Amino acid sequence: MTNLLVRRAEPADFDAIARLTVAAYRADGQLAGESEYEQTLLDVSARSDSGELLVAVDGTTGEVLGSVLFVVPGTPYAQLAGPGEAEFRMLAVDPAAQGRGAGEALVRACLTRATALGCHGVVICTRSFSAPAHRLYARLGFVRTPERDWSPDPGVDLHALRIDLAGAPTSVVEASRG
Repeated sequence: MTNLLVRRAEPADFDAIARLTVAAYRADGQLAGESEYEQTLLDVSARSDSGELLVAVDGTTGEVLGSVLFVVPGTPYAQLAGPGEAEFRMLAVDPAAQGRGAGEALVRACLTRATALGCHGVVICTRSFSAPAHRLYARLGFVRTPERDWSPDPGVDLHALRIDLAGAPTSVVEASRG
């Protein structure tokens, strides 16, 4: 695993975040014919104003490798989170940097933040065909909650996943705090 640092995004990171997010979504097949959502992904400033935008950077070079938006219920980007829950959105890792641990580091940072806020769970949405993401989430203890699945647009089916922070594997919670 590369020497990674997860920190709050700064305006100087926004261009890199926009580029890598669109590249990651394209590589995963999530932007076919969805130009409106591409515009949402490119509007990094709006994301940053609506939650905690985190980046994973290479600890040696400072290169932005990935990003994620952490949100709580009632904020503009929250889709599923209810009382006592947090949510993260738009997790993306530059296709050239995938497999280096940036995605996992960002998820763990979100779990740490949720725990610090006293949340009892974290919820997320993912596309059914995003196999690498599903493997990561399953390994960390997220489980399908099909009763919360939804579709923002025709042909875009989102699977809901949730982790119970109180019931999360000890290794996940401890690693997230450390």
